[in-house]
Amino acid sequence: MQVWPGEAYPLGATYDGAGTNFAVFTEAADRVELCLLHDDGSETAVELRESDAFVRHAYVPGIMPGQRYGFRMHGPYDPARGLRCNSAKLLLDPYAKAISGAVRWGEEVYGYHFDAPERRNDLDSAPHTMTSVVVNPYFDWGDDRRPRTEYHHTVIYEAHVKGLTMRHPGLPEELRGTYAALAHPALIEHLTELGVTALELMPVHQFVNDHRLVDMGLNNYWGYNTIGFFAPHNAYASWGDRGQQVLEFKSAVRALHEAGIEVILDVVYNHTAEGNHLGPTLSFRGIDNQSYYRLTDDPRYYMDTTGTGNSLLMRSPHVLQMIMDSLRYWVLEMHVDGFRFDLAATLARQFHEVDRLSSFFDLVQQDPVVSQVKLIAEPWDVGEGGYQVGNFPPLWTEWNGKYRDTVRDVWRGEPRAVGEFASRLTGSSDLYQDDGRRPLASINFVTCHDGFTLHDLVSYDTKHNQANGEDNRDGESHNRSWNCGVEGESDDPEVLRLRARQMRNFVATLMLSQGVPMISHGDEFGRTQKGNNNAYCQDSELAWVEWPDADEGGAGEGGAGGAGAGLLEFTRALVWLRKEHPVFRRRRFFHGRPVEGTHDELSDIAWFTPEGTEMAPRDWDRAQASALSVFLNGNAISEPGARGERITDDSFLLMFNASAKPLEFVVPVDHGRQWQVVVDTANPEAVAQGAGTKVQAGARLTLVDRSMTVLQRPTRPL
Repeated sequence: MQVWPGEAYPLGATYDGAGTNFAVFTEAADRVELCLLHDDGSETAVELRESDAFVRHAYVPGIMPGQRYGFRMHGPYDPARGLRCNSAKLLLDPYAKAISGAVRWGEEVYGYHFDAPERRNDLDSAPHTMTSVVVNPYFDWGDDRRPRTEYHHTVIYEAHVKGLTMRHPGLPEELRGTYAALAHPALIEHLTELGVTALELMPVHQFVNDHRLVDMGLNNYWGYNTIGFFAPHNAYASWGDRGQQVLEFKSAVRALHEAGIEVILDVVYNHTAEGNHLGPTLSFRGIDNQSYYRLTDDPRYYMDTTGTGNSLLMRSPHVLQMIMDSLRYWVLEMHVDGFRFDLAATLARQFHEVDRLSSFFDLVQQDPVVSQVKLIAEPWDVGEGGYQVGNFPPLWTEWNGKYRDTVRDVWRGEPRAVGEFASRLTGSSDLYQDDGRRPLASINFVTCHDGFTLHDLVSYDTKHNQANGEDNRDGESHNRSWNCGVEGESDDPEVLRLRARQMRNFVATLMLSQGVPMISHGDEFGRTQKGNNNAYCQDSELAWVEWPDADEGGAGEGGAGGAGAGLLEFTRALVWLRKEHPVFRRRRFFHGRPVEGTHDELSDIAWFTPEGTEMAPRDWDRAQASALSVFLNGNAISEPGARGERITDDSFLLMFNASAKPLEFVVPVDHGRQWQVVVDTANPEAVAQGAGTKVQAGARLTLVDRSMTVLQRPTRPL
């Protein structure tokens, strides 16, 4: 076999049409072997003799796409010094563009013996571990163009590749649970009819099913256990894992783009699947443990701000380079449109504290590729000081956990200061305005993959996670949920009606709030996980989306999930109401006064008591967010359009009755003479039909308990 010196960059395996260049960084190993793996179980070892700046490299002519390979590191094994080289362990390339196979759990993939953790384990891991794959980078993208949807036009739909597609009745069985299913017209039609503009995929980086879960007969379903930051997860490919997963993922992105839907990836750059000091040796640990991981003062152990056993070392230039290379790869080569960063506070930890000006954020800010896509932070981790909602740099948007908590509390009847609810409804200026950000920095959500589904949020007071095998100890115990009087499933018509109304309240509040709304997959028709609020290990019908029958049109009153008459139709109507009216998706915060140059004496926003009088300071001080109205002036939008034109819209009056009894609301007399009801969560049929009651100024409307009504009036042309 010919072996040429090759190049130190780019890292990983790079096929050029005639052969493949291999390059891997390690400062810990004395000698590095590239192992080319054959289908009969044998391997050919090629020593990487060339080294530049601790990057070992070689070019091997004739190595084609589909070739499996790995590395063996010869060097010191001394955990007390943080060194864990062991040539008996076949290691994945940190830059592998595709990964084949799965881990077969046993002592062979660990660096120590189970009965003697202090003793080095020299069992060969090759037959039991995953392998890297050389891929063909060439793909016909055709005329693919990124939609580049601006945030104020964005509606995000968070979904799991398998969970979303596994039970879809319109998909061929052989495609269910795969990337190919995402490209199927039946699925794309649902997303486009719903009004979705961005599909946010739960982790698709290659991940590992934990040893503990496999022994329990479970799987790491969610996928927050990454081992390959460049490789699409191979189990989601419908026709092979020797590079086919790359082509299939690209095809899905191309199809979604053609429908105008962006693709956002939920990425996990805060830790890896190798766990703590008792975890397996699969890649980074054996290549250069000290360079990749945050170690404690005793280098045998790992610092853990993620709750997973380890944290990547964010002050290491090699870790930062890998993350930035990965992000650019997914943008440039896989054409994705943005990223949601799991436990993003960990990325800011250069030392112990969370530092929003850490090196990672500096690198993102100046990167000409990554800085131009959507960047969404999950702004917390499990370490000290890890809750950082509102504290990320101006380039970033954030999952707004305070929005979620406030809206849940309001509709379940918990006392909340009306001022906090007002702030969440109008874009959370208390979190984002002081650093120059806009309402669109707030990614608003009521539910997501982590926690109760929308149906379960109104059906369970407590979590029911017994299926996870941890005696119901896992998962959040404080869910801010309310079961509407009965724990779990019920056939009581009154309970079902109340639950359906509550779900519509959540959907309407979410869609009519300033900021960027995010829907969790299946919530549009009331899917349930039977009260499990931590389905991370449930790769089963419990967590997969159960799609309604085609002729059902969404969950009916007392139907699937008791979701109310046409929850799907109601959700569609609210999404499109938002899309059609810029007053619900402002790019600037409200001023609380008339907007200069609009010839309108009314303020851009006004708050009212149920009696129809404007809120006075004493009302804000003493009131609870159980009943109030808010006027949104469509003739007082301060930001211009794309060509500098003035934006005008209809005006709206949102009435909230989150109390446990019917209340009478008065339509304010000075903000419009005639209105029309366009949303009534107690009467969703009228919304779906678009036929609303006419209402005069000064009229009195009775809102049933826990309901919301929206009035609309056309803005007079000036």
